[in-house]
Amino acid sequence: MATSKPVIGIILGSDSDLPTVEAATKVLKEFDLDYEVRVLSAHRTPDLVAEYARSAAERGLKVLLAAAGLSAALPGVLAAHTPLPVIGIPVAAGTLGGIDALLAISQMPPGVPVAAVTIGSPGARNAALLAVRILALSDSGLAAKLHAFIQKQKEEVIARDRKIQDSL
Repeated sequence: MATSKPVIGIILGSDSDLPTVEAATKVLKEFDLDYEVRVLSAHRTPDLVAEYARSAAERGLKVLLAAAGLSAALPGVLAAHTPLPVIGIPVAAGTLGGIDALLAISQMPPGVPVAAVTIGSPGARNAALLAVRILALSDSGLAAKLHAFIQKQKEEVIARDRKIQDSL
């Protein structure tokens, strides 16, 4: 959802990562949050990645989600150039099933933090939910939506438990 004033930037190391981040975009739509999606490579377009990160806050972005596989340098490069929170989404792109990307994202040097979520679409979903939690700290309307979301999850688990208990 490209709008004139997105609050979340989703950056992909490759357009092949788009199916992975669809789980994140669904969550952001559910919470009515505007976002932008860009394909920028830490290795092939490093200057563009740095410029994107440096300009993100002044353009109104508040959180960056970065999906990358293999060496997964993208989240760290973004974090090196912005004070915004960066959430890295490891993508299973090589022979190691995304473990390489997960380790690369989670092994940032002191002073350049990047949050890491699990590999693939479940991680993308959690990255979006983490972004929602960050933004809800300063947005009471979003905090209310988040509370309702959490309550709905709780009620769904209780209903499943009841169904199992009733069938025994």
